[in-house]
Amino acid sequence: MTELAALLKKFDALWPLVDAEDWDAPGLVAGSLRQEIRKILLSVDVTSEIVDYAIGEGFDLILAHHPFIMRGVKTLAEDTAKGATLARAIRANLAIYAAHTNADIVADGVSDVLAKALGVQQPRPLTNQEASAGSGRIGNLSEVTTLGEFATKVARTLPRTATGVRVSGDFNAVIETVAVCGGAGDSFLLQASAAGADVYLTGDLRHHVVQDAREQALLSGGPAIIDVSHWASEFLWLDVAAQQLRRIYPGIAFEVCDLRSDPWDFVVTQ
Repeated sequence: MTELAALLKKFDALWPLVDAEDWDAPGLVAGSLRQEIRKILLSVDVTSEIVDYAIGEGFDLILAHHPFIMRGVKTLAEDTAKGATLARAIRANLAIYAAHTNADIVADGVSDVLAKALGVQQPRPLTNQEASAGSGRIGNLSEVTTLGEFATKVARTLPRTATGVRVSGDFNAVIETVAVCGGAGDSFLLQASAAGADVYLTGDLRHHVVQDAREQALLSGGPAIIDVSHWASEFLWLDVAAQQLRRIYPGIAFEVCDLRSDPWDFVVTQ
């Protein structure tokens, strides 16, 4: 067993809180620094189902990617979803910690893991290509492929979700340089285009953002676009993070939560 305070120092060494975006809220959400930790559950989100699973299986800590308390939370009363979930965690002595944008940007972080899983060779940051840390990743595939073939690889690599993989671009377009950003990365579309990406993959893309980008690409060139589940694009990182932590703390049990926290359940097509 290890005190939570000691664990937090190691978390900060892997994913420095100081490097998180100003708007972000990573770090300890609930728990005592003197709490003894034996079992840790890694997840993208903190939901009522995940908290119930963690309590039922005797976990001491949820290490999540998404902060449980962010913007817009004004009450934790137990007649609200967040209040009820957090209260159950606190009563069960279940600590909650989040590594968010500070885990997005590092080597072996969310975007780095996503890029490597999709076959990108020696991925470098999309927003700060001269450094080892930065938002998104860009690099070349080992072999040239088509957009359709690459999208198929994406679908086979990421966990399955109701919304699947959506593609904007010519099925037979030649793909060699790939840019990715785990989570919601529409703000990096211009960087992907300027960096010469043939395709840009991220999540949570909106109609007008994609339409404007594709119109610009038709006029002056630019990447095809692949939209995937926000949750799915970040899920692969959990296993890498668990492996990193097992090497540091072989006496602690680390488990990746395979409960799907993507909010969409099914789609209906015409």
